[in-house]
Amino acid sequence: MSVLNDSKTGDTTSASDDFRVKVPPGVLEHATCTRDDLEVERKLLRKLDLRMSIIVVIFTLNYIDRSNVSNARLQGFEQDLHLQGQQYATILSILFIGYIIMQVPANMFLYWLGRPSVFLPSCMLVWGAISALTGITTNYTGAVLARFFLGFAEGPFYPGSLYLISRWYKRDELALRVTLISCGIPISNAFGSLIASGILQGMQGKLGQAAWRWLFYVEGSITMFVAVCAMFILPDLPHNTKWLSPEERALAISRLAEDGDSRAELLDKTSVQGLWGAVSDWKVWWFTAAYIAQLLAQSFAAYFPTLSATMGYNTTVSLLLCAPPWMLSTIAAFALSRYSDKKQKRYIYFAASNGITALGFIVSVCTMNTAARYFSLFLMAQVYAGYMVFWGWVNNTFAGEPAKLAVAVAIINGLGSIGNISGSYVWQTQWGPTYRYSYAACIATISVSTGMLGVMHLHLKRLNKHIAREERNGRDDGALSGTVGFRYLV
Repeated sequence: MSVLNDSKTGDTTSASDDFRVKVPPGVLEHATCTRDDLEVERKLLRKLDLRMSIIVVIFTLNYIDRSNVSNARLQGFEQDLHLQGQQYATILSILFIGYIIMQVPANMFLYWLGRPSVFLPSCMLVWGAISALTGITTNYTGAVLARFFLGFAEGPFYPGSLYLISRWYKRDELALRVTLISCGIPISNAFGSLIASGILQGMQGKLGQAAWRWLFYVEGSITMFVAVCAMFILPDLPHNTKWLSPEERALAISRLAEDGDSRAELLDKTSVQGLWGAVSDWKVWWFTAAYIAQLLAQSFAAYFPTLSATMGYNTTVSLLLCAPPWMLSTIAAFALSRYSDKKQKRYIYFAASNGITALGFIVSVCTMNTAARYFSLFLMAQVYAGYMVFWGWVNNTFAGEPAKLAVAVAIINGLGSIGNISGSYVWQTQWGPTYRYSYAACIATISVSTGMLGVMHLHLKRLNKHIAREERNGRDDGALSGTVGFRYLV
């Protein structure tokens, strides 16, 4: 590794054959003595994983605050607010309007600010307060407004979290870490139902309030408390995280630089250049279209308590029955993501997860048998294993350009939420209790997303062959390409 000095700033630049890394003064002096020390690297990863694990808690609360309305529905939410027709579906879907609007500007701002430990918990404080205040609504209009602004506050979190981990972990480490933060989804579905069953059963009439109102008060307050704690736990970026030693900071920067891409560059393109790079890349829009279809297929998750209730049990039992499928889903997601990282493959595991989910849809279409339908819920819940591999794949594909990655993740996650909006209207009450039309829509859309990403898989394989051919030609000519060492994970 060679070292260049910037006479104007005093900063040091590390240069190799295919990357340059701008780092603060005093960092690289420590790199040569620690870079080959695997124990130091393992220690750094343990420290990072421990602190990043707070995102699991945050993401769990994120989805609990987003989906608690579906639990409240079982205990008088619709009746107390006098909801009629499609008003409940609108309350579900309106959240994603604000959610979509905030994605790109929030991630561009996060890229410019460079302080995830401040920005993400601040958003969490706001959405926790809005969630708690949802409990005081008395009519349809109030509920719609609360959910609309909740979407604005929650919008920055997931793409911001994905961007944060992409700036710390190597390509073959990403899928497992995406799973680490994303497993908050099935965990929230499991424990959110357990918490809700306790609150809805024990808090009815306390201080003159309905139990579903206490559900919002309690869960929103917990979110705000965790937000304050997260400000002191989350890392920023490798060059400005204060609790890293100079040796650890140098190691964090250099190991990304040696990963075959340019994520370690601290002086990268501007946010506006990242925006243009993302919107002009057709792969971003292909991933977005596939994600829209995927989220529509996953819309059953928002109605999971309702689907559980079709088996004929009371509210408490129906909520308790929701937990085991999501617990198994969490375990499966970790196993699949770890294996995906180990084999450095993405699409095959995504497709396998979708296939199991589609089987669950088919079982539910074919029978009303209680045992069979409950088994189908276990199969359907496995969709989140593939969902997490998907996001690891997206981060791998665009990881070489941090500014572009920040916008690409926001576009895909934001516009992809159109699937959530559409999915809110797929599960109409008159289609119950069989919901055959709903399941048919999910089968169709999960087939579309699997097919579209199959096309992307073939395209990236072709690009890898082209890169390999360029490298061979470069060696023959005595001049290697700037893409030496880089391969898309497919």
